[in-house]
Amino acid sequence: LDDSASEAPKKKVGRRMTNAEVAELHSWILYKDDEVLVINKPAGLPTQGGTGQTKHLDGMLDALRFEADYRPRLVHRLDKDTSGALLLGRTPNATAALAEAFKSRETEKRYFALVMGVPNPSEGRIKLTMEKAPIKGNERMVVSADGKHSVTDYIIVDKAQPAASWLALRPLTGRTHQLRLHCAEMGHPIVGDGKYGGADAFLSGSISKKMHLHSYFISFPHPAGGTVTVTAPLPEHMAASFDMLGFSLNEYEDELGGEQ
Repeated sequence: LDDSASEAPKKKVGRRMTNAEVAELHSWILYKDDEVLVINKPAGLPTQGGTGQTKHLDGMLDALRFEADYRPRLVHRLDKDTSGALLLGRTPNATAALAEAFKSRETEKRYFALVMGVPNPSEGRIKLTMEKAPIKGNERMVVSADGKHSVTDYIIVDKAQPAASWLALRPLTGRTHQLRLHCAEMGHPIVGDGKYGGADAFLSGSISKKMHLHSYFISFPHPAGGTVTVTAPLPEHMAASFDMLGFSLNEYEDELGGEQ
């Protein structure tokens, strides 16, 4: 899952980009005004740098300055293998206001996930206390009585029984890997998430082995007033999997009564 980018500030190191890379980055933009950017982060691109990571979104943000002097700032993060809507501030005041909206839970996010099997009941709330595994170098979260609380609402949008289900996930907290751990602990790991689901997280046949978790929807209070809502198209591998399983995006609003 994502969590506040302000929790772990890192030194900003830009990287030289080719014209083609800049054009590709600009093609990810879903929403842009003088204060806010929302981009559709591709799966496989880290949000921030880490051990052995030379290419990451945070190192590419100079290419999103446009006419502004201020370098856009990440307001939250998405896992490397999670795709979808990612919010950035284009001014210091906007960045601070957007970060505060995350902290106060005024920002709403919805994710799509393809999970193994069919959860029962078909909708519900997952509550766990979780913390980082006490193993050096292992970026993995575990359930722990001493961990931080985490809450996710889920609903089945569609299912290809008994193999897999399409879930809409609404995180009410923003812990690292929250959705991945919650789905695995529910007994229905996200397809392609070998870290939390092991060998049981992969479908046979031609379904992609990439992780099927996508930040589809974000709604946030704009720093200048009002509310902005943005949706992000599915990545190619998830769109192909949904098509193969007979899932239609039109089912989403039907199952949730049109409420987003």
